Amino acid sequence: MVSLVKAPDVLIAEAEAWTVDLLIQLVRDIRPDAQITRVEDGQAALSHYRKRRPQLVIADGELPGLDGLQLLRQLRQLDGTTQLPFILISGRLDAASVRAARPLAPSAYLAKPFNAEKLRQRLHALLGSHDPAAQPVTQAPLAANLEQYLDAVREEGQGAPLLGEVREAVSRCLNGEDYDLRQLEQMFSREPQITARLIAAANSAALQQGAPCQTLRQALPRLGVAHTLNLVLGMAIQRNAQLRDPHLAERAASTYARAQQCADLAHWLASELQLDAELCFTAGLLHNIGELALLRSLQDWLDAGEPLGEDEIEQQLQRRAAGFGSALRIRWRLPIGLRELIAAFYNLGSGVFSREALVLNLVSQALTLGSHQLPGELLEARCARLLRLDPKLLARLPLAAA
Repeated sequence: MVSLVKAPDVLIAEAEAWTVDLLIQLVRDIRPDAQITRVEDGQAALSHYRKRRPQLVIADGELPGLDGLQLLRQLRQLDGTTQLPFILISGRLDAASVRAARPLAPSAYLAKPFNAEKLRQRLHALLGSHDPAAQPVTQAPLAANLEQYLDAVREEGQGAPLLGEVREAVSRCLNGEDYDLRQLEQMFSREPQITARLIAAANSAALQQGAPCQTLRQALPRLGVAHTLNLVLGMAIQRNAQLRDPHLAERAASTYARAQQCADLAHWLASELQLDAELCFTAGLLHNIGELALLRSLQDWLDAGEPLGEDEIEQQLQRRAAGFGSALRIRWRLPIGLRELIAAFYNLGSGVFSREALVLNLVSQALTLGSHQLPGELLEARCARLLRLDPKLLARLPLAAA
């Protein structure tokens, strides 16, 4: 096994953003000190190699222009040996393609969709383990104060942390347990971060097929089991996938509970009204993902050695959670219909609304009822009037169960 003290330079040549994100997470899980460069085509990879020789190249076999195999061939000619570690990830598994690659001695020739855990093991063999004593990973410089820091990270944060039981489920998958799409839906359907990211990935240009996916049930068949597990693994090994600070973790637990409560109530009401219950469930589950993303950024602030009091946590949540959520939904390019439903949870505004949007708004108001208030009081709400709700239906709202 290679044991590198110096931080390795890793070049990733891949055009698909979701695959790049996964590859970066896998490399950083093995070598958090790695210097990673990402390019989108083979010619750019070749140009980068000529300027700065990396210690490892990971390339897609179907790169635009100069494809992965042609890139490998040219790098071998430039290098004069087969010593440069090169991982080729290709959809070409025919005998001719494999024979063409064999003389060029790639370190690994992986089929799409690749097994992320096996790739991680291969990366460990190629890059070795990071030795913190020999080469400490320095924290990125933070802003002068918390306000400036949160302004900067709002547009580039990794999103929400993961539920602990989901990480355990991912571990079971990696230990050889087989799952089908129905089981994956059951496993991940109550996890906001995974739901949002899988929907976004299923709507990427590489997978776009007809109408956009707006629910986890729609996204999973498009992604398939292997790709889904790869994406979830990438999330699970990210820094701060789970919060360590007890105050932040406690607040995250209550935020998760509210998200699931909202999702369940939206699903029940939409089902009663014969509307799209899965879509309402998804919007309810994702309505407060910005709060979770903000908590994760606050954990990063603490990890950098900066102070953070309980009162300051609450102040930032009240001021910034909505902005973090909006930035996430836009950056991940969640379908506009789903984003409109999430927005309706907070405010109807003016215009014409779908009945599903009215359901989300009613759920929002139902969850703010005091212990002395009855669901029937919601009849005067604008959303209830537009839905023309039967008072008997409101009386059956499962608020206690939620």
